[in-house]
Amino acid sequence: MSATALLIIDVQKGMFTHKEQPHEGNLLLARISGMVERARNAHVPVIFVQHDGGAGHTFEKPTEGWQLHPGTGYRHADVVVEKRYCDAFQETPLHAHLQTNKVSRIIIAGMQTEYCIDTSCRRAFSLGYEVILASNAHSTFSNSALSAAQIIAHHNMVLGDNFAILRAAEDIDFQHGEK
Repeated sequence: MSATALLIIDVQKGMFTHKEQPHEGNLLLARISGMVERARNAHVPVIFVQHDGGAGHTFEKPTEGWQLHPGTGYRHADVVVEKRYCDAFQETPLHAHLQTNKVSRIIIAGMQTEYCIDTSCRRAFSLGYEVILASNAHSTFSNSALSAAQIIAHHNMVLGDNFAILRAAEDIDFQHGEK
């Protein structure tokens, strides 16, 4: 068993059907699929988190938008945790699954920076996990106050100062673990 797990949060088809695409969406998918491949090669568990937004939502189960994006490297045999809240741990089996598999370090990537990435990083930290945030492998959309790049930079600063270790996706070493 590995002490590390890779957690890919909410990279679902619905994120890529908006008028606006996620910031650097194609790069995001390439970085995530590269991490997934490297994690698998190192026998590090990969867990996909999938948001169900409920009736009428872009991520309504089992609509097309709810489906995990194939560009992530997702395979049907992968572990998938379904959630209803921004927190990947709230009312899900994620914490129990990680504890059963003796995971103490979580590498996080995915969508959306200011919602599920932020909340899940903070919760994982509060639960005692060492959290590594793939600083260039989480994304979001611009809003009326800030550009997506500003949101990502702000959250990297805040989360990196308090709740997570920041590493670029390409610098995460799944073979030898993180220091």
